[in-house]
Amino acid sequence: MVYGALDIGGTKIAGALVDEDGQVVVRAQRATPARRPAGELAAAVTAVQDELAAHPAWADLSCFGIASAGPVDAVAGTVSPVNIPAWRGFPLVELVRTHPATPAGIRPVLVGDAVAMTAAEHWRGAARGVANALCMVVSTGVGGGLVLDGRVHGGRTGNAGHIGHITVDLDGPLCPCGAPGCVETRASGTAIAAHARALGWTAPPGVRPDAAAVAGAAGNGDARARAAFDRAARALAAAIAATTALVELDRVVIGGGVAQAGETLFAPLRHHLARYAVLDFVRGVPVVPAALALDAGLIGAAATASADRGAGAGHAPALLP
Repeated sequence: MVYGALDIGGTKIAGALVDEDGQVVVRAQRATPARRPAGELAAAVTAVQDELAAHPAWADLSCFGIASAGPVDAVAGTVSPVNIPAWRGFPLVELVRTHPATPAGIRPVLVGDAVAMTAAEHWRGAARGVANALCMVVSTGVGGGLVLDGRVHGGRTGNAGHIGHITVDLDGPLCPCGAPGCVETRASGTAIAAHARALGWTAPPGVRPDAAAVAGAAGNGDARARAAFDRAARALAAAIAATTALVELDRVVIGGGVAQAGETLFAPLRHHLARYAVLDFVRGVPVVPAALALDAGLIGAAATASADRGAGAGHAPALLP
């Protein structure tokens, strides 16, 4: 038995077949044509699904999960990712369901990408066995998901825990979502790179001027690059402290491309968190890197689909209704 999975993000569309132990059997990937028309985006999704369907393990497909940048509407099966403008209320579940290779009777399950990451980390990663956790994806955007009382909480539409759209700067710049001063305006990979460039940092010749390049420069001591990461860490710390005050978190897990910067991100984050998390029940909440790296969205999408079809105990995290 295998579970199909898609992970739709602002930079890549990834797909996988995942086994019952949460191991990826086969992967497929295409770049996200994020600024292109809806049809080109749909074609990229179909190409990934084509590649998965060509693998022999597809014959054992039992369910299919889709993780997507949000907002999503898990009930309607539609997505409206902030960083993919052409998709507004796009029927992604129907696109995947009607693929010629999708077996009859399988209805894909949709969840926000950060909730999927949370499901993965709670099933097989850094939040395993943790009763109350916040899991964050810091990448092209910033998302999050919650584990409450030992169960992943997706919310009514699959968007619960979307920490990237908590306001941390009341008079800050407009976020792509339309609100001012969201965490995402300071802590996303896009924001980190933009702030570093605004401070005068430039990437070496032939190197893309993105957050990964900024992280490399910060690791080599560039003060402007380090300042960009410090600014991002401060926003994340404020949001983490606020969330911990609301639900008494036991652990915070951070993944996504920006988290690959390691201590360049985590050291200033811990420093700023000590300033914001001062109440006894908030102070000292552990912040750790995600264990499943860039496969978390895929594994979580598979886990969510498995839970939805009532897989046996131990094969997927329980989800709150």
